[in-house]
Amino acid sequence: MTQDPDASGLAAALLEAYDSGRPLAPLSGRIHGFDAATACRVGHEITARRTARGERRIGRKIGFTNRSIWPIYGVTGPIWGPVWDTTLFEFSDAPVDLPNLPEPRLEPEIILGLKSAPSAGMTPEDLAHCIDWVSHGFEIVFSPFPGWKFDVTDCQAGFGLHGALFTGPRLPLTPERAAALPDLSITLDGPNGKRLTGRGSDVLDGPLQALSYLLDTLAADPQVSALEPTEIITTGTLTDAVPLSPGDTWETRLDGIDLPGARITFR
Repeated sequence: MTQDPDASGLAAALLEAYDSGRPLAPLSGRIHGFDAATACRVGHEITARRTARGERRIGRKIGFTNRSIWPIYGVTGPIWGPVWDTTLFEFSDAPVDLPNLPEPRLEPEIILGLKSAPSAGMTPEDLAHCIDWVSHGFEIVFSPFPGWKFDVTDCQAGFGLHGALFTGPRLPLTPERAAALPDLSITLDGPNGKRLTGRGSDVLDGPLQALSYLLDTLAADPQVSALEPTEIITTGTLTDAVPLSPGDTWETRLDGIDLPGARITFR
């Protein structure tokens, strides 16, 4: 067991796993002294390395905001991670290549586009004024750690489990849409009659409340930059994440809000 966690070395190992599509044993439990602070340092090191190789951070993802799935994954709170220009895509009618990532899963999400920089302590109503558009789309998440078995610290270090983000139509966040976010309901349909449901309030009481959590978390970490205008924030899955295979088609329907559903097919 390592006696002193090496954030740079752990970041290099995680990036190698990401780039190769190969899994990596969880860091928690085998790295002596690996804790939440170390996980954050590893995450910052990965961000620096990805920036140095030419990737550009364009937003943040918030994970594990859906309290209903915490018992499934053995976590007790949210995480966050960067969204990159290399991981953001718009929906099209064409099938999508399934990323070469370990154990990919699909999450239906509400996505927010900022027009001004929000700050910690804002009310949901104040936050809504900082948002230009809202979209419904899918995040592809993955587990570098076999069998989706991990500690929340592993997830924070491991990219926030972010693999890719697909956005649907970007519609103005009108007061009506903002007010409807907590009360929206979603149905996710997939192969072999698979169906999952959820509500906006499952996500830390609503997507704007999830954004508030992110702001508080970023403000408490002096090594991380604050949110900037034009950043894209994906606020967390509205259902459990579903495993993906080539040939799968997944489709959503939203009720209680003026946002279209989404459809995606993988090859």
